[in-house]
Amino acid sequence: MIARFLKRSIALSLLVPVAAFAIEAVPLGDEFVEIKNVDPSILIDLRYSTPNNVTHRPLYPPGTPALVRASVAERLVRVQKYLQKKKCGLKIWDAYRPASAQHQLWQATQNGSYVADPKGARGSMHLRGVAVDVTLVDEAGRDLPMPTEFDNFTPAALINYHGNDPMVRSNLNLLQKAMAHGGFYGLRTEWWHFCAPDWKRYPQVPELKTVTERNIPAL
Repeated sequence: MIARFLKRSIALSLLVPVAAFAIEAVPLGDEFVEIKNVDPSILIDLRYSTPNNVTHRPLYPPGTPALVRASVAERLVRVQKYLQKKKCGLKIWDAYRPASAQHQLWQATQNGSYVADPKGARGSMHLRGVAVDVTLVDEAGRDLPMPTEFDNFTPAALINYHGNDPMVRSNLNLLQKAMAHGGFYGLRTEWWHFCAPDWKRYPQVPELKTVTERNIPAL
């Protein structure tokens, strides 16, 4: 019953504002860019390039860059500047995700509340290049305490924290405010997942081999 309710809720209203003061939309960008080229201060730790994910094996080849649409990269720069004033910053756990990895994730989970069915009508926002999975780090690059680890597909990972740790609550609140400042929306079932509200404008891109093999320009 709960799983069915969550699936229906996500299908009808996947995106939720993480704060009431999101900025106006930034100019649209269709090109894919590498986040590290746009803002080197943003840390990259693509979990699907390692065994440290729900499948317990790497889904991306070594050296895979963290790619997003140019407009999403602009939003991330704004988020990072906001966080740096608070003596912390962003770490990217996932960005653009190829279809081959999405299929493997779906096979490993079979749960539409957390992983988009690659054959579904909506598909994955990660395949569109408009979604990121993120967490917070301090000035030394150390992870800050958050509700759960990455790929924790339990109620503890809901965007609304129900735990009792004031530090975790404060960190999550800061992350949500920062992402809202950049114009991102959150996912109800995963505190770490954020996307651009205009995601429907962008088609899914199954593979980006031709893009990743060339020099990705900085903004």
